[in-house]
Amino acid sequence: MHRKGAQDQRRARQFTKLVREIVVATKQGLADPASNPRLRSAMAAARAANVPKDNIDRALKKAAGGDDVVYDEMRYEGYGPGGVAVMVDALTDNRNRTASEIRSIFTRHGGSLGETGSVTFMFQRVGAIRYPASVASADQMVEAAIEAGAMDCTSDVDGHEVLSGPEDFNVVRDVLEARFGPAESARLSWKPQSSVPVGADRAATLFELIEALDDNDDVQQVFANYEVSDDVMQKLATA
Repeated sequence: MHRKGAQDQRRARQFTKLVREIVVATKQGLADPASNPRLRSAMAAARAANVPKDNIDRALKKAAGGDDVVYDEMRYEGYGPGGVAVMVDALTDNRNRTASEIRSIFTRHGGSLGETGSVTFMFQRVGAIRYPASVASADQMVEAAIEAGAMDCTSDVDGHEVLSGPEDFNVVRDVLEARFGPAESARLSWKPQSSVPVGADRAATLFELIEALDDNDDVQQVFANYEVSDDVMQKLATA
């Protein structure tokens, strides 16, 4: 029962974050997803996560109706256990509250919040588009990604991930959508340019930090440049 309650809470937080992205995307552009790429991506992500249609419709009406709540897009940078670089993208209606909460989370989990720009140089801005494995074979997805102008495509049993330059993101997403339908997720992301090996002694604390950040209501995405071996992951799974 306790485990189910925790899962329900996490699911509710995820729904809230996805709905918030829809509100922000609508306010920054048009209420028509066909003319608003960010909104189209936000709605696709919400549907992929099984957000109820009523929730999506309410978010659209709320934003289009002139809701006076203003969300600021914030980015926080810092270091986790073992010197792992961590970037946090957030949408907040109270900058001071969110900054204080993020700083506290870093501190409680063996990390430290840094200044703006302290770790950005370790990441590359990319468009990340993800499809389930069932929509195409790896060869078909690579071929489509190349034709669309993508910079990279990787496939595994869980699905396909296509990366593009940020300036090509909308075009690549639209070309793939025309061929395979709406993506499971499509958004601008940060790709680590190098990774930091993390041993068993620090991995558990690092994952606790990332989970705590992700559980914060204002946090939309968390990126980190860690590398954990399969052996360490297995030890953590059986601990």
